[in-house]
Amino acid sequence: MTTTRQNGSLYTQIENRIATIEFGHPASNSFPSELLERLQKEFKHLSEDENVSVIILRSEGEKAFCAGASFDELVEIENMQQGKVFFSGFANVINAMRECEKIIIGRIQGKAVGGGVGLAAACDYVMATDAAAIKLSELAIGIGPFVIAPAVERKMGVAALAELSLAAHEWKNAYWAKEKGLYARVFESIKDLDKEIGLFAEKLASYNPDALIEMKKILWNDTAHWRNLLPERAAISGELILSDFSKNALEKFKK
Repeated sequence: MTTTRQNGSLYTQIENRIATIEFGHPASNSFPSELLERLQKEFKHLSEDENVSVIILRSEGEKAFCAGASFDELVEIENMQQGKVFFSGFANVINAMRECEKIIIGRIQGKAVGGGVGLAAACDYVMATDAAAIKLSELAIGIGPFVIAPAVERKMGVAALAELSLAAHEWKNAYWAKEKGLYARVFESIKDLDKEIGLFAEKLASYNPDALIEMKKILWNDTAHWRNLLPERAAISGELILSDFSKNALEKFKK
């Protein structure tokens, strides 16, 4: 069952040291600012929970994983400050995922666009279905995937980042994403995906929690500067979205 709430939904279930976060929104699981803020706080909360070793991040339904940031909020930006705040939403979530002490497994059951690709890239281990194509369409509306670029580059390399961001109109399929390092494994069905994620999470949760925490630190070595870098990138997008190019592009999208 999918949510009909305008600001989306966020639920967490904890069982056997595994926390499952599920987010949802009627517009292809996109993120309004309020939902991003809730997700950021949830990662911080679970990071401090001694009863949790592993986190699974998933979205509602069987179609899109995440369509990125809320288009409705995007078109309402009127000044640079609003723009920076809006684009800082994913910056804050990615930093929260990076700083979270717990290993985060991404469950990508369908297409991911923009910030949705950033969320997948900020997970420590990702499994997907063969329906989980990805696209970075930001250049098409006069901005760029600046906030999520460090996470995508860290996971997939500069060449893949360039291919994704410059071919802003192209979908890349799940097997391409696996080949480039975003996905660890790709499955033909959601049933198979969920079975393997369950087994993998159980295995991870059986390991020494302190060892997992130390491993997480190693995986995210040399990223402390993201604390400042990602908000700086958000400010760039916040300025560009006010350009005539972006206003015209957004008008076409609305129609």
